[in-house]
Amino acid sequence: MTHLRSLAMDIPSPPSKEVTENRSQKVVYLTFDDGPTPLVGKILDVLNEQQVKGTFFIVGKEIKQREAILKRIYEEGHGIGLHTYSHNFKTIYNSPSAFIKEMDKTLATINEVLGENLDIKVIRFPGGSAGRLNQNFYNELTERGYKIFDWNVNLEDGVKPGLSPSELLRNAKKSRDKSECKIILAHCNSKNKTTCQALPQIIHYYKEQGYRFEIIDNNTSPYYYRFKK
Repeated sequence: MTHLRSLAMDIPSPPSKEVTENRSQKVVYLTFDDGPTPLVGKILDVLNEQQVKGTFFIVGKEIKQREAILKRIYEEGHGIGLHTYSHNFKTIYNSPSAFIKEMDKTLATINEVLGENLDIKVIRFPGGSAGRLNQNFYNELTERGYKIFDWNVNLEDGVKPGLSPSELLRNAKKSRDKSECKIILAHCNSKNKTTCQALPQIIHYYKEQGYRFEIIDNNTSPYYYRFKK
Protein backbone atom coordinates (compact mmCIF):
# COMPACT_ATOMS: atom_id res chain seq x y z
CA MET A 1 0.00 0.00 0.00
CA THR A 2 1.40 3.35 -1.02
CA HIS A 3 0.82 6.17 1.42
CA LEU A 4 -0.07 9.79 0.74
CA ARG A 5 -0.14 12.39 3.44
CA SER A 6 -0.81 16.10 3.67
CA LEU A 7 -0.65 18.11 6.85
CA ALA A 8 -3.58 20.40 7.48
CA MET A 9 -4.05 23.83 6.00
CA ASP A 10 -4.64 27.26 7.47
CA ILE A 11 -7.02 28.73 4.89
CA PRO A 12 -10.54 27.59 3.97
CA SER A 13 -9.74 27.08 0.28
CA PRO A 14 -7.60 24.19 -1.01
CA PRO A 15 -3.86 24.80 -0.61
CA SER A 16 -1.50 25.13 -3.54
CA LYS A 17 1.18 23.09 -1.78
CA GLU A 18 0.87 19.81 0.06
CA VAL A 19 3.25 17.96 2.37
CA THR A 20 3.33 14.41 1.10
CA GLU A 21 5.16 11.13 1.53
CA ASN A 22 6.36 8.80 -1.23
CA ARG A 23 5.67 11.40 -3.89
CA SER A 24 7.32 9.34 -6.64
CA GLN A 25 4.95 6.35 -6.48
CA LYS A 26 2.17 6.53 -9.05
CA VAL A 27 -0.92 5.44 -7.16
CA VAL A 28 -4.48 6.69 -7.62
CA TYR A 29 -7.30 6.37 -5.11
CA LEU A 30 -10.66 6.71 -6.85
CA THR A 31 -13.19 7.80 -4.21
CA PHE A 32 -16.94 8.33 -4.30
CA ASP A 33 -18.88 10.37 -1.74
CA ASP A 34 -22.51 10.15 -0.56
CA GLY A 35 -23.42 6.53 -1.26
CA PRO A 36 -24.89 4.05 -1.26
CA THR A 37 -27.22 5.29 -3.99
CA PRO A 38 -28.83 3.60 -7.01
CA LEU A 39 -26.10 5.03 -9.24
CA VAL A 40 -23.48 3.06 -7.30
CA GLY A 41 -24.62 -0.11 -9.03
CA LYS A 42 -23.67 1.32 -12.41
CA ILE A 43 -20.38 2.65 -11.01
CA LEU A 44 -19.55 -0.81 -9.69
CA ASP A 45 -20.28 -2.27 -13.12
CA VAL A 46 -17.79 0.14 -14.69
CA LEU A 47 -15.14 -0.55 -12.05
CA ASN A 48 -15.53 -4.29 -12.62
CA GLU A 49 -15.28 -3.87 -16.39
CA GLN A 50 -12.13 -1.78 -15.96
CA GLN A 51 -10.75 -4.17 -13.31
CA VAL A 52 -10.06 -1.47 -10.73
CA LYS A 53 -11.19 -0.86 -7.17
CA GLY A 54 -12.61 2.31 -5.64
CA THR A 55 -13.37 3.61 -2.16
CA PHE A 56 -16.89 4.61 -1.16
CA PHE A 57 -17.48 7.12 1.63
CA ILE A 58 -20.81 6.05 3.08
CA VAL A 59 -23.57 8.29 4.44
CA GLY A 60 -25.45 6.30 7.07
CA LYS A 61 -28.95 7.54 6.27
CA GLU A 62 -28.57 6.46 2.64
CA ILE A 63 -28.19 2.79 3.57
CA LYS A 64 -31.87 2.09 4.31
CA GLN A 65 -33.49 0.17 1.44
CA ARG A 66 -30.09 0.11 -0.30
CA GLU A 67 -28.53 -2.58 1.84
CA ALA A 68 -27.85 -4.74 -1.22
CA ILE A 69 -25.73 -1.99 -2.76
CA LEU A 70 -23.63 -1.67 0.40
CA LYS A 71 -23.18 -5.44 0.50
CA ARG A 72 -22.05 -5.45 -3.11
CA ILE A 73 -19.45 -2.73 -2.43
CA TYR A 74 -18.04 -4.84 0.38
CA GLU A 75 -18.26 -8.23 -1.31
CA GLU A 76 -16.54 -6.98 -4.47
CA GLY A 77 -13.54 -5.76 -2.47
CA HIS A 78 -13.92 -2.01 -2.66
CA GLY A 79 -12.88 0.31 0.15
CA ILE A 80 -15.41 1.70 2.63
CA GLY A 81 -15.06 4.97 4.51
CA LEU A 82 -17.35 6.90 6.86
CA HIS A 83 -18.98 10.15 5.70
CA THR A 84 -21.28 10.89 8.70
CA TYR A 85 -24.83 9.65 9.18
CA SER A 86 -26.96 12.67 8.31
CA HIS A 87 -24.64 14.73 6.07
CA ASN A 88 -26.36 17.72 7.69
CA PHE A 89 -23.64 20.36 8.04
CA LYS A 90 -25.39 22.22 10.86
CA THR A 91 -25.68 19.02 12.90
CA ILE A 92 -22.37 17.35 12.21
CA TYR A 93 -20.25 20.46 12.71
CA ASN A 94 -22.02 21.54 15.89
CA SER A 95 -19.19 20.00 17.95
CA PRO A 96 -16.47 17.35 17.67
CA SER A 97 -18.57 15.01 19.79
CA ALA A 98 -21.55 15.41 17.43
CA PHE A 99 -19.29 14.69 14.45
CA ILE A 100 -17.83 11.59 16.08
CA LYS A 101 -21.27 10.34 17.12
CA GLU A 102 -22.37 10.52 13.47
CA MET A 103 -19.36 8.52 12.32
CA ASP A 104 -19.94 5.91 15.02
CA LYS A 105 -23.60 5.60 14.05
CA THR A 106 -22.70 5.08 10.41
CA LEU A 107 -20.19 2.36 11.29
CA ALA A 108 -22.74 0.61 13.49
CA THR A 109 -25.27 0.66 10.64
CA ILE A 110 -22.71 -0.69 8.17
CA ASN A 111 -21.81 -3.57 10.49
CA GLU A 112 -25.46 -4.37 11.16
CA VAL A 113 -26.15 -4.67 7.43
CA LEU A 114 -22.99 -6.60 6.61
CA GLY A 115 -23.16 -8.84 9.66
CA GLU A 116 -19.56 -7.97 10.39
CA ASN A 117 -17.58 -6.30 13.13
CA LEU A 118 -15.49 -3.98 10.99
CA ASP A 119 -13.40 -1.31 12.69
CA ILE A 120 -13.36 1.29 9.92
CA LYS A 121 -11.17 4.28 10.77
CA VAL A 122 -11.25 5.95 7.33
CA ILE A 123 -13.32 9.14 7.41
CA ARG A 124 -14.08 12.10 5.17
CA PHE A 125 -15.50 15.46 6.20
CA PRO A 126 -18.58 16.43 4.18
CA GLY A 127 -17.36 19.43 2.20
CA GLY A 128 -13.77 18.61 3.19
CA SER A 129 -11.83 19.45 6.34
CA ALA A 130 -10.82 22.94 5.14
CA GLY A 131 -11.91 25.58 7.64
CA ARG A 132 -13.42 22.93 9.92
CA LEU A 133 -10.48 21.00 11.31
CA ASN A 134 -8.41 22.53 14.11
CA GLN A 135 -5.90 21.13 16.57
CA ASN A 136 -8.42 20.16 19.27
CA PHE A 137 -10.75 18.55 16.75
CA TYR A 138 -7.82 16.74 15.16
CA ASN A 139 -6.66 15.47 18.54
CA GLU A 140 -10.09 14.07 19.40
CA LEU A 141 -10.29 12.25 16.08
CA THR A 142 -6.79 10.79 16.16
CA GLU A 143 -7.19 9.70 19.79
CA ARG A 144 -9.96 7.45 18.50
CA GLY A 145 -7.79 6.22 15.65
CA TYR A 146 -9.63 8.03 12.88
CA LYS A 147 -7.74 8.84 9.66
CA ILE A 148 -8.88 11.86 7.66
CA PHE A 149 -8.95 11.83 3.87
CA ASP A 150 -9.41 14.94 1.78
CA TRP A 151 -8.43 14.96 -1.91
CA ASN A 152 -6.00 16.50 -4.37
CA VAL A 153 -8.01 15.87 -7.54
CA ASN A 154 -11.60 17.12 -7.72
CA LEU A 155 -13.96 16.22 -10.56
CA GLU A 156 -16.15 19.11 -9.31
CA ASP A 157 -19.21 16.94 -9.89
CA GLY A 158 -20.43 17.68 -6.37
CA VAL A 159 -21.04 21.36 -7.07
CA LYS A 160 -21.51 21.00 -10.85
CA PRO A 161 -23.32 17.69 -11.43
CA GLY A 162 -24.19 18.68 -14.99
CA LEU A 163 -20.61 18.68 -16.26
CA SER A 164 -20.06 16.68 -19.44
CA PRO A 165 -17.83 13.58 -19.49
CA SER A 166 -15.15 15.55 -21.35
CA GLU A 167 -15.22 18.31 -18.70
CA LEU A 168 -14.98 15.72 -15.94
CA LEU A 169 -12.02 14.10 -17.66
CA ARG A 170 -10.32 17.47 -17.91
CA ASN A 171 -10.84 18.04 -14.18
CA ALA A 172 -9.52 14.55 -13.44
CA LYS A 173 -6.19 15.56 -14.97
CA LYS A 174 -5.77 18.53 -12.60
CA SER A 175 -4.04 18.14 -9.25
CA ARG A 176 -3.61 20.54 -6.34
CA ASP A 177 -0.05 19.35 -5.75
CA LYS A 178 2.88 17.72 -7.50
CA SER A 179 2.58 14.39 -5.74
CA GLU A 180 2.43 11.32 -7.95
CA CYS A 181 -0.21 9.92 -5.56
CA LYS A 182 -3.71 11.08 -6.41
CA ILE A 183 -6.92 11.00 -4.39
CA ILE A 184 -9.78 11.68 -6.79
CA LEU A 185 -13.03 13.09 -5.40
CA ALA A 186 -16.14 11.94 -7.27
CA HIS A 187 -19.80 11.73 -6.29
CA CYS A 188 -22.52 9.14 -6.81
CA ASN A 189 -25.75 11.06 -6.31
CA SER A 190 -28.67 10.70 -8.74
CA LYS A 191 -27.53 13.83 -10.60
CA ASN A 192 -24.06 12.40 -11.25
CA LYS A 193 -24.90 10.23 -14.26
CA THR A 194 -22.19 11.87 -16.38
CA THR A 195 -19.64 10.95 -13.71
CA CYS A 196 -20.43 7.31 -14.35
CA GLN A 197 -20.12 7.91 -18.10
CA ALA A 198 -16.72 9.60 -17.67
CA LEU A 199 -15.21 6.87 -15.48
CA PRO A 200 -13.85 4.64 -18.28
CA GLN A 201 -12.02 7.61 -19.80
CA ILE A 202 -10.66 8.72 -16.43
CA ILE A 203 -9.47 5.22 -15.59
CA HIS A 204 -7.91 4.79 -19.03
CA TYR A 205 -6.07 8.10 -18.67
CA TYR A 206 -4.47 7.13 -15.37
CA LYS A 207 -3.59 3.64 -16.58
CA GLU A 208 -1.88 5.18 -19.60
CA GLN A 209 0.11 7.42 -17.25
CA GLY A 210 1.39 4.35 -15.43
CA TYR A 211 -0.77 4.58 -12.31
CA ARG A 212 -2.09 1.66 -10.31
CA PHE A 213 -5.44 1.84 -8.54
CA GLU A 214 -5.71 1.04 -4.85
CA ILE A 215 -8.34 1.35 -2.13
CA ILE A 216 -8.10 3.49 0.98
CA ASP A 217 -8.18 1.46 4.18
CA ASN A 218 -6.96 1.65 7.77
CA ASN A 219 -3.38 1.10 6.61
CA THR A 220 -3.35 4.11 4.27
CA SER A 221 -1.64 7.20 5.64
CA PRO A 222 -4.09 10.10 6.14
CA TYR A 223 -4.32 13.04 3.77
CA TYR A 224 -5.75 16.28 5.13
CA TYR A 225 -5.40 20.01 4.56
CA ARG A 226 -3.31 22.41 6.59
CA PHE A 227 -5.17 23.82 9.60
CA LYS A 228 -4.70 26.55 12.18
CA LYS A 229 -3.15 25.34 15.40
